[in-house]
Amino acid sequence: MKILHLETSSKNCSVAISDGEELLCLCEEVSENYKQSESLHTFVEWAMEGAEISLKDLDAICLGMGPGSYTGLRIGAASAKGFCFGLNLPLIAVNSLFSLAVPYIGKGYDKVIPMVDARRMEVYTATYNGSTGEEMYATESLILDENSFAELHQEKVLFVGDGAAKTKEIVNLPDAEFVEGYPSAQYLIKTAVEKFIQNDFDDVAYFEPFYLKDFQGVKKKSLR
Repeated sequence: MKILHLETSSKNCSVAISDGEELLCLCEEVSENYKQSESLHTFVEWAMEGAEISLKDLDAICLGMGPGSYTGLRIGAASAKGFCFGLNLPLIAVNSLFSLAVPYIGKGYDKVIPMVDARRMEVYTATYNGSTGEEMYATESLILDENSFAELHQEKVLFVGDGAAKTKEIVNLPDAEFVEGYPSAQYLIKTAVEKFIQNDFDDVAYFEPFYLKDFQGVKKKSLR
């Protein structure tokens, strides 16, 4: 079971190839300028070469579905759909927040809380059981304040993501741990394999990324 994984929801443009749960190759780069449009297909080519397989060997396409950067998600979704239609392959979508939590599940935390920076005091977040990875609180857009997560003050909690540093400055949880990071395609693999085995595929034609909220563009300044 060979799967191409794409994760473009953040500043990390990330591509992975897996065979079952084995990672064959990973190509990724964090850029402040969101280089998905420039780098994604180059990374796919490099990953295929590194894994020593061709597109015709693939069995599915997996996409980190968001939430995250609106533009990054659009680019990732368009590419994933293109591969699916062109190669007649199924599409597997995985919550990008869960992929942030995956490497910390089973590491002794009561709860793992991924955080994606949504500007100002807002984050996209969800809460997962630190032992099992079970979703405890669904993905939401949250405005942070000093009382956020106050109910967790007696638990061993890890906040992870590019919203973790901002969260640390605001919440009153001195015993919590905060780790900065971005979603990576390599952490889509386990969930993608589980979904593939269960034939849990998304409809390629109607699939939309998990934007969570509407796109908000920047207004141009008047020249007058």
